[in-house]
Amino acid sequence: VQLVESGGGSGQAGGSLRLSCAGSGYPKENYCMGWFRRPTGQAREWVAWINDAGTSSAADSVKGRFTISRDNAKNTVYLSVDNLKPEDTGMYYCAAGPRSYGASYERAADYLYWGRGTQVTVTS
Repeated sequence: VQLVESGGGSGQAGGSLRLSCAGSGYPKENYCMGWFRRPTGQAREWVAWINDAGTSSAADSVKGRFTISRDNAKNTVYLSVDNLKPEDTGMYYCAAGPRSYGASYERAADYLYWGRGTQVTVTS
């Protein structure tokens, strides 16, 4: 199983970027994809998830600025970020987890596979 994030880098506050996560080695069906981030000096936090049916959810702290989407044909999930803020700086990780009863997909424990992350740095 492999999850490879890309699209990170440096951006200015107010700008936009799109992160990608290409997955392979696991079934696309019945898997939920999530994005987490670890802001500099802080604990990892959930950002958003999307399941194979296209249902999605985002953390209140990023709603309105972050959009998660997926292309099942490419087995790729995206995280679009608008109106970048310096506090968005950190390492961003994608994760994949099987759909299971009771899972909220807002917890790291709901995911089996993780990418190595891509760094996002936002300057003011």
